[in-house]
Amino acid sequence: MPLNTRQRQKTDKAGAVTEGVLPAEEERPETEERPETEDRPQAENRPQEKNQPQAEEIPAAPEPAPEQPAPAEPASAEPASAEPASREQASAEPAAREQPAEKQPAQQPSAREQPAEQPSAEKQPAEIPRHPPTDEPDTPAPEQTDASASSAPGEPAADTPTEKSAPAETVPAAAPARSGWRRRLRAWQHGHPTAARVIGITVTVLAGLLVVVSLVMPNRPENVRIAGFIGLPVEALIGAVVLTALPRRPRLIVAWLGGVVLGVMTVLNLLDIGFYQYLGRGFNVILDWPLFSDAYSYLQDTLGGSGALGVLLAAIAIPAVILGVTALAVVRLSNLMARHRATTTRTVLVLSMVWMTCQALSLQVGDVPLAAEHTVTMLQYRSDRIRETIRDEREFSRTAKVDAFGDTPGSQLVPDLRGKDMIFTFIESYGRSAVEDPIMAPGVDKTLDVSTQALAKAGFHAKSGWLTSATYGGSSWLGHSTFMSGLWVNNQNRYRTVTASDHLTLTEAFKKTGAWDTVGVMPGVQKGWPEAKWYGLDKVYNAFQLGYRGPKFSWSTMPDQYALEQFQQRVHGKKHDKPLMSFVILTSSHQPWAPIPKMVGWDQLGNGSIFDAIQKAGNNPADIIADSTRSKEEYGKTVQYSVTALTQWLERYGNDDTVLVFLGDHQPISRVSGNHASRDVPCAIVAKDPKVFDKIADWGWSDGLRPAHNAPVWKMSAFRDRFLTAYGSTPHPSKG
Repeated sequence: MPLNTRQRQKTDKAGAVTEGVLPAEEERPETEERPETEDRPQAENRPQEKNQPQAEEIPAAPEPAPEQPAPAEPASAEPASAEPASREQASAEPAAREQPAEKQPAQQPSAREQPAEQPSAEKQPAEIPRHPPTDEPDTPAPEQTDASASSAPGEPAADTPTEKSAPAETVPAAAPARSGWRRRLRAWQHGHPTAARVIGITVTVLAGLLVVVSLVMPNRPENVRIAGFIGLPVEALIGAVVLTALPRRPRLIVAWLGGVVLGVMTVLNLLDIGFYQYLGRGFNVILDWPLFSDAYSYLQDTLGGSGALGVLLAAIAIPAVILGVTALAVVRLSNLMARHRATTTRTVLVLSMVWMTCQALSLQVGDVPLAAEHTVTMLQYRSDRIRETIRDEREFSRTAKVDAFGDTPGSQLVPDLRGKDMIFTFIESYGRSAVEDPIMAPGVDKTLDVSTQALAKAGFHAKSGWLTSATYGGSSWLGHSTFMSGLWVNNQNRYRTVTASDHLTLTEAFKKTGAWDTVGVMPGVQKGWPEAKWYGLDKVYNAFQLGYRGPKFSWSTMPDQYALEQFQQRVHGKKHDKPLMSFVILTSSHQPWAPIPKMVGWDQLGNGSIFDAIQKAGNNPADIIADSTRSKEEYGKTVQYSVTALTQWLERYGNDDTVLVFLGDHQPISRVSGNHASRDVPCAIVAKDPKVFDKIADWGWSDGLRPAHNAPVWKMSAFRDRFLTAYGSTPHPSKG
């Protein structure tokens, strides 16, 4: 017989036997539609027990002898062979459910036979549904026996093994499709149950640790220690209650969303740690995104193009991995809790009691509370900071419009400095730590004292004090604008606001008088700088306009000594109808403080190529930036170099009318200055004319270039008004 058929016999009026076709049965008995004959309704039989023959319809004609042998061809079989054939099919196919037959005499009906209509064999579907309807009882699949493998007399021997293999062909077609990797994973798990169980437990434990660490992760570098991760987070208990109570689909949605939010909070905490490490403050989710562009430029100058690209790719990949892994961890734990709801409920109740007890008794490990609620606190903190940033933007816009000297005529600005050659100079990252840190201070203090003595021999005197910068570790432009504007410019939004306003800067005050020419020397500026107008500068020399042909020293485009010599040759040393007000920014002490330029003869500077050998012999920035102690040592050396270059220039080119004001823009990064260092920077005024110092006698500043430890400390934003007032300026406030 064919593979997917079984024989059924029908007796017509002439007693002839015909053969019909039914689809093959599956391994498990299923409810199916019954085929219907073309001439009359048939009876439906339920599945038969193993080796139990189905009831046959016997024609009204006399019963043939049971020993009559079956004919060679099934189509020509006698009616007398119907019963043996039925028994043979029951043995070969125990999964069969029905046998079409004609009505039997009243004394022979089967107890399991029920009348029903069957579709014809041509209308029978190609496959049988795998699962029975809910109203049909599940019947175990009968197993094939050795007895069923035997053939009835006259049956072709090849039919029996063919019919036995029929269920194996139909089951895969009805089974749900699985992807290849999942099928291979299932196979591996079945083949290695112990290893699969160990891996599953390990992954679950790691998922739990990841979630707990993310919930209690500190956002300050000084708190990243073992004690900082010890605590029972209340957020975990709340999350367990919510996820356990939800149905499957809402639970998965909440788990994914919660995991992503937790991942975002983790990334923000890591950004906070980095910003505190470099800038002494946390990350501002509204204002600080533009700083990443500056950071990438810094990495290109420090590590090269390939190194910067590697850091950029890592900076993109790490947050993405954190978000994905955290979300998967929360989903995995939620599935585990859903499978063990009773255990989860009891565990949450016990841990909740522990948390409340720790909270009530204020139990701590070190200074870290055991009843942790860090994530809730951080969410509140970030929400408050966003609102504060938006509110600060509106308030500062109004503040920038109010200026104590905004309407002061030029004739009433700095009259006591008329005829003086004014120079305002910033030394990059020159902070209080350089003067007082035990590692850096010995060399820097010695340089300051030696320079003070050398200037005194040249006829110069100095006074110095402390100013508290608006920035820390970087963002030098915030320090510059704070010092010059008299406003506290401590973020990028304030910087944009003030530079777009007409608030009077200290440098512009000299221009407003009409008694000075104004110029800027900016070796660190390598692109357009529209702020020059706000600073009131008539001319600006950037990194490309100073004729330098030597090597870069990491971020610094040229050594300070060279920049100062070019300032002398291009501007200061030339004759002018008016005195100069110069704004100079020196860059050699910018991180990573490797390699470091060295002083050479002023007459040997040329176009800067003399620094080639010095740059090649210097340290590799990658070797310095990762070592805190070496960073401190090399930072101190760069400050010594910048102070030496500036004071030697003043000795060499200064005159009786020169007045130099120089200061640092901010402290170095916390890896050098320390996690709890102040934001103070030294500020000094140097001149030959004693009248310059008479005007600031009430400031209480220290003699010399090195301010005393107890010298006055002002906010950097206070210097402008104090300076203008000291040298005779008359306030005429503008009210915006």
